[in-house]
Amino acid sequence: MRVRIEDVAKAAGVSIKTVSRVLNDEPNVTERTRAKVQAAVAELHYRPLPSARILAGRRSYLIAMPFDNPSNNYLMEVEMGILDACRTQHYHLMLAPVRHGGADLVAEIESLTIQLQVDGLVLTPPITDEPEVLARLKALNVPYAGISAREQNRGIGVVLDERGAVRAMMAHLISLGHRRIAHIVGHPDHGASGWRLDGYCEALERAGMPYDPDLVVQGEFSYESGHAAALRLLAMPQRPTAIFAANDDMAAGAICAVSEYGLSVPGDVSVCGFDDTPIARHIHPSLTTVRQPMRDMGRLAALELLSEIRTPGSGRIIDVPYALQLRRSTGPVVG
Repeated sequence: MRVRIEDVAKAAGVSIKTVSRVLNDEPNVTERTRAKVQAAVAELHYRPLPSARILAGRRSYLIAMPFDNPSNNYLMEVEMGILDACRTQHYHLMLAPVRHGGADLVAEIESLTIQLQVDGLVLTPPITDEPEVLARLKALNVPYAGISAREQNRGIGVVLDERGAVRAMMAHLISLGHRRIAHIVGHPDHGASGWRLDGYCEALERAGMPYDPDLVVQGEFSYESGHAAALRLLAMPQRPTAIFAANDDMAAGAICAVSEYGLSVPGDVSVCGFDDTPIARHIHPSLTTVRQPMRDMGRLAALELLSEIRTPGSGRIIDVPYALQLRRSTGPVVG
């Protein structure tokens, strides 16, 4: 027979309401009582029915992640982090592909929110910077957490000092003797693209190096766009000695382009990226990149969202650290 909440209450010597409070991670429960209930839950292998929890708390215990991002590696890492948080809080995650830039984006997300009765949303770039979406969610009184949102002084979610991270990567390239450093810019709709371009420009200025617009080529955060951009750079009469791509997928495309040109990485051209997705360790040569803790960012954003759902006003902006991952794709200028 299925273990019921009444059985847990009897085993712990508390009321059904107290058991419900512990299961929903609500305040106003002593640590001693919480421990007794949790011990009874573990001993009886109790698993609450989702329908019962919804009726008890008027929640769906479901959060959604609408997305439209060309980097599957990035999305996978963020998704795994959100799932980590959901497991600890007995929540479920709904992934929802949407069409950023489409006329019906707001309607898509509104329909998702209302029909599934989600308790909240985790937004990833570029949707996290879409003002009409944010305004509609606020009008619906649905909490959301943003990852790498352009507006960092309001709302809840997770951010990283992307300008500082790029300055550190550029300092690494400059220390190796590189002076013609190209940049493949990310998708123009992503806030991160602007921050990374700013960091590139700031690093040049600090090093007393001129900004050359011919060395800055637009990409879209995809492997294909990085490959195409690198081919343009390599065709220049005076090609760059280093390429900094705004994410790892584009950097991988650039490495392929260098090889197709009959050149070597890093012997002829150093290449580096941003994110430290699995592709950075799996390609040859292994990719020098900025480690953005994407899984942690997904987990922390979801935890702040769940905190906001339980206690409105408690959600925060979390600043996470970056780290340079120096691998074999960068080296000193030769000749």
